Amino acid sequence: MKFLDLLFERSSRHVADTTSRRKLLARIGSLMVAGAALPVLLPIDRTSKALAAEPAKAGDPGDPTSCDYWRYCSIDGFLCSCCGGSVTSCPPGTESSSVTWIGTCRNPADGKDYIISYNDCCGKHSCSQCTCTRNDSEEPAYRPFNNNDINWCLAAKSHMYNCTVAIIRGIAV
Repeated sequence: MKFLDLLFERSSRHVADTTSRRKLLARIGSLMVAGAALPVLLPIDRTSKALAAEPAKAGDPGDPTSCDYWRYCSIDGFLCSCCGGSVTSCPPGTESSSVTWIGTCRNPADGKDYIISYNDCCGKHSCSQCTCTRNDSEEPAYRPFNNNDINWCLAAKSHMYNCTVAIIRGIAV
């Protein structure tokens, strides 16, 4: 037992002699910053809410088959509303990718900003109808959850892209 006491005493004295409190605080601070940044860098799984279709709302103005529709402010691809699906649901025979990109769009009916999740529908070849490329709130590729140039079907069973839906996730604060 005396051997263990001596071993721990020497090792703790060695650590105390070779390190400083400032260095320890700096390391703890950098670990806290890295830990806070980690969730931002990871892909986000939004499958559960993407599969539930939203009902049409009275305060949802515009034509969902037009690129000028307010929910499509950050869309890049083919509109599912022109391909056999709707604004919120994938066409039959396709599945929603488990990761998505997001954007913030203003609803002209109520003047509020909404967080929109853009889910790629995968499993069939591209529908090639109603092509839209809008990049209002797109971020660079190193912030992938806000970038619409990535093939998000890589997270699905089939990597073939068909079209994209725009689902309201909530009100932007």
